[in-house]
Amino acid sequence: MLKIRLLRTGRKNRPFFKIVVVEKQRAPKSGKFIEDLGNYDPLKKELKIKEERIKYWLSVGAKSSPVVHNFLVKKGIIKGKKIPVHKKKKEEKT
Repeated sequence: MLKIRLLRTGRKNRPFFKIVVVEKQRAPKSGKFIEDLGNYDPLKKELKIKEERIKYWLSVGAKSSPVVHNFLVKKGIIKGKKIPVHKKKKEEKT
């Protein structure tokens, strides 16, 4: 199964992410991907996406990760609600 997700690159304390298509079984840090679809710089809040290629991969059957899904909804490439991706708080045991 194909997955559209983020691949972290960049130096320590200077994150930079590529938006890539990978096989779901591959480890996130393996660096082997099928196609580069864009990039995201969280420090500058810049998001560059190749819309036509993302639409193609979604039509072929690739699924997007929750963060990438939220980026696509924000850009208007797909319609739907954003997925909450924040971590849930652990319940305190008393």
